[in-house]
Amino acid sequence: MKRKSGQDRDITKNWKPATLAVRGGTARTEYGETSEALFLTSGYSYDRAEDAAARFAGEQVGMTYSRLQNPTVEMLEKRIALLEGAEACRATTTGMAAMTAALLCQLSAGDHVVAGKALFGSCRWLTDTLLPRFGIETTTVDARDNAAWEAAIRPNTKVFFFETPANPTMDVADLAFICGLAKSHGITSVVDNAFATPALQRPLDFGADVVAYSATKMMDGQGRVLAGAICGTEEFILNTLLPFHRNTGPTLSAFNAWVVLKGLETLDLRIRRQSENALKVALFLEGRVAKVLYPGLASHPQHDLAMRQMEMAGPIFSLYVGGGRAEAHGLLNGLQLVDISNNIGDSRSLMTHPASTTHYGMAEEARLEVGITEDMLRLNVGLEDADDVIADLDQALTAIGR
Repeated sequence: MKRKSGQDRDITKNWKPATLAVRGGTARTEYGETSEALFLTSGYSYDRAEDAAARFAGEQVGMTYSRLQNPTVEMLEKRIALLEGAEACRATTTGMAAMTAALLCQLSAGDHVVAGKALFGSCRWLTDTLLPRFGIETTTVDARDNAAWEAAIRPNTKVFFFETPANPTMDVADLAFICGLAKSHGITSVVDNAFATPALQRPLDFGADVVAYSATKMMDGQGRVLAGAICGTEEFILNTLLPFHRNTGPTLSAFNAWVVLKGLETLDLRIRRQSENALKVALFLEGRVAKVLYPGLASHPQHDLAMRQMEMAGPIFSLYVGGGRAEAHGLLNGLQLVDISNNIGDSRSLMTHPASTTHYGMAEEARLEVGITEDMLRLNVGLEDADDVIADLDQALTAIGR
């Protein structure tokens, strides 16, 4: 394959994010296709036996096996790296594969991790269950409390792990402070940026070392495939992550990579329109439910910090209906337009009950500690007309007496 003219970093460094999302990382075959080629192959052939030996020895450029390299996956990795402002990126099968690999590739028994308490349910399973099983100590802190991060540091602390905004509490962590603190102590900061994507927030600009994604969410954006990504320095990706990734095999398929490439082309348009819609819906709900948690609202306790770190507040927020599970499920069951679904980042509006779905596997005490109560709902606002979403929520709330 040959790189399209202008794909070197000297050119792309001057491109804006919307341009990078469409053209970043593009490589073309001799046929000159405009859309990225889809390489559905598990292996590659060689002209000579000596070429195979040279490639495996790292002495010759070229593909060897699609668990290690694939032209379509490589284009996605280059594009995400350019959007993120990272030196390199490695794609994975799912978002959780990305989170798991980003942590385990650099941790050993006896190491210590400090993590934000408000994490996606499966990420809390990593910190609370998986890491301790392998002798890795973990401490969870309120990610909003800068002093708590400093107080949790031990001589064996190796990683800070957190997401901002957090799922589903919408807690906003101070990226510059936490990542700066980590650097000053020789700790690697790993940030889950799935809620914002690089279109709205670039943690590396605030000092993060590693940024991990569920590309299933906004990057695909239409609920079609599963994918993940890890961004960082070339040294981290090639020397720390790659040995773990190539030998454990959480490799993204070429087809899923191609779908996410197509999704990235409209990421900037979608996430901005969905953010506008989400703000309008959140303003409506503020007057109808007990509480709305959305960083885009002036009522959010960390609104100013969020707006310093993010261009817009994104399409996702949570709300407390008031009452308990019966009221929350009643609202969900009354929806006619919005789908009941635990996915996020979709172009369709989706709503779920975190306590019984995404965070069901989290201990009840831990859920309550971070504010995931029985009357909490999480809403992904899509690309429908915001007034139609509001009308649907209005009738469902009326049906439960709200």
